[in-house]
Amino acid sequence: MSVSFDLTGRSALVTGANTGLGQAIAVGLAQAGADIVAVGRSAPTETEAAVRALGRGFKAIAADLSSTAPIADVAAQAGPVDILVNNAGIIRRADSLDFTEEDWDAVIDTNLKTAFFLSQAVARTWVAGGCGGKIINICSMLSFQGGIRVPSYTASKSGLAGITRLLACEWAGRGINVNGIAPGYFATNNTEALRADETRNRDILGRIPAGRWGDPADLAGAAVFLASDAAAYVHGTILPVDGGWLAR
Repeated sequence: MSVSFDLTGRSALVTGANTGLGQAIAVGLAQAGADIVAVGRSAPTETEAAVRALGRGFKAIAADLSSTAPIADVAAQAGPVDILVNNAGIIRRADSLDFTEEDWDAVIDTNLKTAFFLSQAVARTWVAGGCGGKIINICSMLSFQGGIRVPSYTASKSGLAGITRLLACEWAGRGINVNGIAPGYFATNNTEALRADETRNRDILGRIPAGRWGDPADLAGAAVFLASDAAAYVHGTILPVDGGWLAR
């Protein structure tokens, strides 16, 4: 059997594709041949320009994924897709002694609850159509570790890793691959506070064997692999892309 990473003729629904990791993943999938459906609260202008420059199709769907309310409409607007990337996420930082219920719910709802129910909505269309598909959940180093001052984020990303494995167990036999990517410390707006903190920045870089913060483009290869036929027998794995952080 030949190995193929080609995504020509396939469509990928990517949440939070307007900036950062989601944008890099969307562009990487487009480079491999996929058309892109981008979902987010703000207009994915830069992402659209990059995808269209590659000659790929692009559709933007405006939706606030902080609740499950827009999921049915998102699935309907997206139409048939072959790949779902659950990337949309938020983070709130505070000591656990001071953490609020509002910040807890906001992060859990966006990072975990919406990801599950969007996966459910898309998978239902695949099952009804008798076809398979690929789901890629964007997890985190905190799917494996505790972290500090981000209790709801750690809970959401640990939960997302667990849901990734559960859905793989349930859906692998239906031709649906469910896997995750766990980015390490990447230079995005979510990590601005860490990079601006001289002590935390130094400590983090000191543990990364690669010696640098990740660039969002570093995620593209992992996403293309998991979305492609090359990963046909890969189910329920969480692939770290972390510069060696977990190996330290």
